[in-house]
Amino acid sequence: MCSAVPMVEIWRGPFLESVHLGQAVVCDDTGQIVHAWGDPMAVVLPRSSSKMLQALPLLESGAADAFGLTDRQLALACASHNGAAIHRDPVNAWLSDLGLGDDDLRCGPQEPRDPNEMERLIRDGKPVCQVHNNCSGKHAGFLTLTRHLGAGPEYIDLDHPVQKACKAAFEEVTQEDSPGYGIDGCSAPNFATTLHGMARAMAFFAAANPDGDARQSAASRLHHAMATYPELVAGEGRCCTNLMRAMDHKVAVKTGAEAYFIAIIPEKKLGVALKIADGTTRGAECAIAAILVRLGVLDPAHPLAQMYLAPKITNWRGVDTGFMRPAEALRA
Repeated sequence: MCSAVPMVEIWRGPFLESVHLGQAVVCDDTGQIVHAWGDPMAVVLPRSSSKMLQALPLLESGAADAFGLTDRQLALACASHNGAAIHRDPVNAWLSDLGLGDDDLRCGPQEPRDPNEMERLIRDGKPVCQVHNNCSGKHAGFLTLTRHLGAGPEYIDLDHPVQKACKAAFEEVTQEDSPGYGIDGCSAPNFATTLHGMARAMAFFAAANPDGDARQSAASRLHHAMATYPELVAGEGRCCTNLMRAMDHKVAVKTGAEAYFIAIIPEKKLGVALKIADGTTRGAECAIAAILVRLGVLDPAHPLAQMYLAPKITNWRGVDTGFMRPAEALRA
């Protein structure tokens, strides 16, 4: 990512100690770039920021309606959750409704990020399960589509009907042929695209007509579910959840591994795609908050916004030693 530009600064006392470089694109509903930092044509894996794209076939196929999925389940299908009880229990119930269980998932077991759930497992001597995986909601969606299509159980295989549908939707909404894929942390394929392509896709979600065709309706339902239930998309203490709450549930935001971030802004029909080059989460969180402020949808004075725009850096004695802030390019 040689064209990356300074996006976030780390200060210690009067010294600029570190800089997070990155690239970002803001796109409107015509596919045109409104703002760009770095190279809009940089090809990047969006990782979990693409979950709403992977969920499109679940709705377009009719599977979501056939199985009576709620908006809460659609939010979980787009989630990178904490594995807390509010995530674990509904995913377990979802699997049960399908006549399936934890062993039918292909995401792998992951220790829950939620401390209360981790403490419960240790106290009760219970194993970490696949349902605790942050992607278990997405995989429950994959299994629902698998059942609807009458396809085989290995739904993460590239040539499986589920993944073929995901790739087709991804390429059609980004309006780009993907140059390839990587295997994500949850074992599903993750398709690459340019930052412009991803921002264009997010603008499509932002402008989607709930009364339009199957794809428009699906995109509208998905971003609405995410914004309505931010606690399911991530969890308590998480940036996605905090920022969606700070914006009064009007904007959907979603993180992805290695410091990717997207935003879907319906009232302005804008989409945002962001990547911090060094893969550092703190940089991506600060940068996406700054872009949302710049676009006029996040109040910079909101306490939840301040957590990411200007967090203090303290040492082990609690002494303030510095701070993080957006770089000049994002502040202008």
